Amino acid sequence: MNAPAGPAAKPAGLPPAGLPGWRPEWSRLVSAPDASGAERTWHVLDTAPDAAPGEVLGTLLCVHGNPTWSYLWRHLAQRASRQGFGWRVVALDHLEMGFSERTGVRRGLADRIAELDAVVAALDLSGDVVAVGHDWGGVVATGWAAREHARGGRHAARRLAGLVVMNTAASHPVDAPPPGPLTLATLPGVLPLVTSRTDAFLRTTLALCRPPLPADVRAAYRAPYRTRADRAGVEAFVADVPTGPEHPVRPAFEEVSAGADRLGASGLPALVLWGPRDPVFGERYLRDWRARLPGADVHRFAGAGHLLPEDADVAGVVLRWLDERVHPAGPAAPQDAQEQAPQPERPEHRPLWARTAERAAAEPDAPAVVEVGEREGSGPPPVRRIPWSLLQRRTTELAAGFAELGVRPGQRVSLLVPPGADLTAVLYAVLRIGAVAVVADAGLGVRGLTRAVTGAGVDVVVGVPKALAAARVLRWPGRRIAATPRGVRVDEAALRLLGVETTVLEVAERGRRALAAGAQLPPEPAPEAEALVLFTSGSTGPAKGVVYTHRQTAMLARALGAAIRTDPAHGLVSAFAPFALLGPALGATCVVPAMDVTRPATLTASALADAVAASGSTSAFLSPAALVNVLATADGLDEAGRAALARVETLLSAGAPVPVPLLQRARELMPLADPRSPYGATEVLPATDVGLSDLLEAGAGDGTCVGRPVPGVVVGIAPLDADGAAGEDVVTTPGTTGEVVVGGEHVKDRYDQLWDTHAASVRVRPSSALAAANPSGRWHRTGDVGHLDERGRLWVQGRLAHVVVTADEVITPVGLEQRAETVEGIARAALVGVGPRHARRLAVVAEADPPVRRTTVAGPAVARAVRAATGRDVVAVLLVPALPTDVRHNSKIDRVRVAAWAGRVLAGQRAGRLA
Repeated sequence: MNAPAGPAAKPAGLPPAGLPGWRPEWSRLVSAPDASGAERTWHVLDTAPDAAPGEVLGTLLCVHGNPTWSYLWRHLAQRASRQGFGWRVVALDHLEMGFSERTGVRRGLADRIAELDAVVAALDLSGDVVAVGHDWGGVVATGWAAREHARGGRHAARRLAGLVVMNTAASHPVDAPPPGPLTLATLPGVLPLVTSRTDAFLRTTLALCRPPLPADVRAAYRAPYRTRADRAGVEAFVADVPTGPEHPVRPAFEEVSAGADRLGASGLPALVLWGPRDPVFGERYLRDWRARLPGADVHRFAGAGHLLPEDADVAGVVLRWLDERVHPAGPAAPQDAQEQAPQPERPEHRPLWARTAERAAAEPDAPAVVEVGEREGSGPPPVRRIPWSLLQRRTTELAAGFAELGVRPGQRVSLLVPPGADLTAVLYAVLRIGAVAVVADAGLGVRGLTRAVTGAGVDVVVGVPKALAAARVLRWPGRRIAATPRGVRVDEAALRLLGVETTVLEVAERGRRALAAGAQLPPEPAPEAEALVLFTSGSTGPAKGVVYTHRQTAMLARALGAAIRTDPAHGLVSAFAPFALLGPALGATCVVPAMDVTRPATLTASALADAVAASGSTSAFLSPAALVNVLATADGLDEAGRAALARVETLLSAGAPVPVPLLQRARELMPLADPRSPYGATEVLPATDVGLSDLLEAGAGDGTCVGRPVPGVVVGIAPLDADGAAGEDVVTTPGTTGEVVVGGEHVKDRYDQLWDTHAASVRVRPSSALAAANPSGRWHRTGDVGHLDERGRLWVQGRLAHVVVTADEVITPVGLEQRAETVEGIARAALVGVGPRHARRLAVVAEADPPVRRTTVAGPAVARAVRAATGRDVVAVLLVPALPTDVRHNSKIDRVRVAAWAGRVLAGQRAGRLA
């Protein structure tokens, strides 16, 4: 669709000297025919123009978008070059863009795909080629890759080995406006004003980066676009956005979409990288890519935006992906050897909802869920008991109703409903029809929930009106279904304003009618199909989605049931939302106490006693923050409350290390219980288990003893090096400090849309003994540091991210913090390092006893006592009103934040509030 563009022609040239990060030897000029057959000249970045066959693993063919140029790929070129001639990086500047020739011709999508093909031919690329594209360059790269794939290897010396796309489009709906702010830019009269007459479009694009680009980098991006004639290609690229069915580029774009489908069906290795803070290519484009490339690896960079290679370590992820997916390091085992390897016997798969049906048949009137409300005055609390028969019937009706509503297997359903019978029935119904339940508890806070729901790409949101109001305001994706409380009048007009399509009660009624008319539920999902996306606490960064299959979910429930001594004969009082969902899966009565689930510390001793008394349960699970408040409010118990808690036989508290004195006080309140603290993470729970008696036997040590591995789990240590980093080798040598690595059948399937994070979490080389003890081959690097003692007990010494590295040693924080907390006047301490590594000093930031109202420096006596207790030259002891902790458990100290704050304070800077 070559058409005159107006501006004068200009020959290709070379970038000016001195551009930051750019090597002049990368630049070359390449001649090839354009789409019309005319000979043209391109400026091309080429890191290995003289590489002979066999000297490179392959070529990364990189295509920039608008309004950038090949400078966008300098980080990738630098990193690939540092690996010798591992990968050659080739990145062209489109004609009319960058330092390529200005021809005065307006070029469309089909032209640019053909011209990329011509440059590849002129360069005579051979071996493996991976197409890489960003922005509209991703569309061009995909179109070229589809064309190359369709040739079916007719270029015998070249093989399409993969596709990498980032913040781009595989398609654009016919009736949709241009994406994001391009709507304004494409208005008549506005387009030339912001794209070619001025450099507003270019400056706006560069301003999207977070953190802001340095001035010299911004200048480098602007270097080829100084005049209006230089920017004609920028205008043409924006005009190429296919708005409406009659747009001239529409046929070419639809061919690219079809080509992406063919590439997805072919099994071509593909990587989709995404900056979610992109005002141009939003989440719907990412979801489209995932649908068209179902086997693709996906990695979302939290906090990154449109100009992704500037915002995130794209180069590192791409090179690691190439190592693992395109050219794996080391020889692979022969296929026949893999097939002959003995496979471990797996227990019979019983899906999460199976026990509900069994209990409903055996004991239809026994309670499945007990919901305890808040007391009003001196009377007993309101109690709602839901029998197994009702839970089973409601689950089946909801499953049929969701299916009738069009919820399909594989679709994602976000559940924003408080723990109780309604949430349990909805969860089991969603799982039963093969949809994927996204469970992000409200304890993540509004920002955390928004990131979780949006990032998971949900199709349906089931929530209480308050959650749906937030969904409306914050523009969460998905159809809306309201979970309205029973007995509460529904304001239908208000629900319509929230975009609510229907209610959970109406879904159940729809399902009841469908079943009565002879409808059948969909086939049960396969054991290896996705079942759950759970979210981490966000204590060490943005909460991560953790994917479990149906088999792994069932094994998780089974392992938890064994650890927390919960079965049909022992109900569970759960003050932690995710655990409240697993009780019925174990055939156990689940009891939900009166509390604000978003704030664990709102659980009182009276509320816990009421929950125990209402159900007769003998097991309770509390987060450490909830346990602290239960003990703090125990004086308010009446005689009946104390008698109820005295019947508790199993008390569990997990989510963060629980101090021995706290467990001892808990046993005074619940004398029949041996308080226990299972250790694990959202990615593998439980991993180990320890009771108060075990802790007293172990005594004091370096860190917190979390016990021995539970059945079916193995634990190893990846030793730390002199820089505080953990390698891939995993051992069980007693006394070796390093990252804690856990193996077992109920380890997560993967992180959701975090390919690089997941790959790092499973990259291990276990010792032969450990490998033999974990036939599942599933591993997880926990991010915790610790060691094993001679009796096989695990001691946790902190987080890997919180290790302090000085000029002389590597220090894990927890053991020293425990010693600091023995000093009178110190309630809770955080040990951090301040200053550059060669001169790094230790500081203690602590909550005081009694508390302080504002930040202060501890007195000389306290400081001397802390130094004596820790045995370290602590430069300062700072007392604060509160230490920052995670939002879910209110227990895990954010030492990274504390260290940055302490560094500012001790440097005499304005530090602001810590928590």
